[in-house]
Amino acid sequence: MEKKRDIKALFFDIDGTLVSFNTHRIPRSTIESLEAARQKGIKIFIATGRPLVYINNLNDIAHLIDGYVTTNGACIVIDGQVIACHAIPDADVRTMMRFCDERNFPCILVGETDALLYRGTHEVEEFFHRLLDLQQVSSPVSLEVLLQQRITQMTPIITADVEAEIMPHLPSCVSSRWYPAFADVTARGVDKGEGIKAVASHFGFPVEATMAFGDGGNDTRMLQVAGIGVAMGNANDPVKAAADYVTTSVDDDGVKHALEYWGVL
Repeated sequence: MEKKRDIKALFFDIDGTLVSFNTHRIPRSTIESLEAARQKGIKIFIATGRPLVYINNLNDIAHLIDGYVTTNGACIVIDGQVIACHAIPDADVRTMMRFCDERNFPCILVGETDALLYRGTHEVEEFFHRLLDLQQVSSPVSLEVLLQQRITQMTPIITADVEAEIMPHLPSCVSSRWYPAFADVTARGVDKGEGIKAVASHFGFPVEATMAFGDGGNDTRMLQVAGIGVAMGNANDPVKAAADYVTTSVDDDGVKHALEYWGVL
C-alpha cells in the first residue's frame, strides 16, 4: 500500500469515472467507498463538464456531495449557492451561433440555470440520450430567454478538425474534448483544475490535500493540479500520462482500488 496521505477532499468527474457508460449507474463499490470516506470527514465534490441541470445520475450519492464544479469549472455551486461563475463574452457566443448557422451544426448553449440545443435534430437528442441518459437536452425556455442568462459553456457537435478551424475566431474561449463527437467551449482561464483551486480556497484546505479522479481530456488539468491525480483505467493515454496513478476502470472498482492504494480508506 502507498504511504497514507492527509487527504481533505475528493473530486470526481461523472461520466466514465463515477458513472459507467455501460450501465449509467454508479458501481456499488464506489458508493460504499464514498460513504466510508465521508465518515472519515473527507469532503466530496463533483467536477464535471455537465451543467447542474444535466446532473441526473448521482441520486445514490447526492447526500454525500459537498459541492459541484460544473461546466468544466465555469460554474461552482456550494450548498445551493453559486460561488463562482465565469461567463463567455456575448461576442463569442454570437460568433459560435453564426458558425452553427453557416456550417449547419448543432450546439448546446448552457446558461446559469438552463441549457438549450441550438439547431438541434432528433438524432442529436437521441445521441445524448444514449450517451448520457439525458431525457431532455433543452430546458423549456426560448433562445431569447436563455441568452439573457450568462452563458457558461457551449458544446458544438463538431469534429476536432472543425474545432481547430473555429476556435481562433473565439478569442476569449478555450476548448476541451472528452468525447470524439463534440467539444466543450468555456471562457479562457476556466478548467476543472482552476475549479479545484477555487473550492480549496473557499473551504480553506490546501490543494495538496486533494485527490481527483477523471477519464477524459477535460480532466487533464484537474489531475495535474490535485495533490493526487488518478486516471481511470478506461481513460485514454494522454489522460493517464497526466496522472499520478492509473487505477482500474469505472466498471472494475477503479475508485475503490485507488482510494485503498493511497491509504485514504
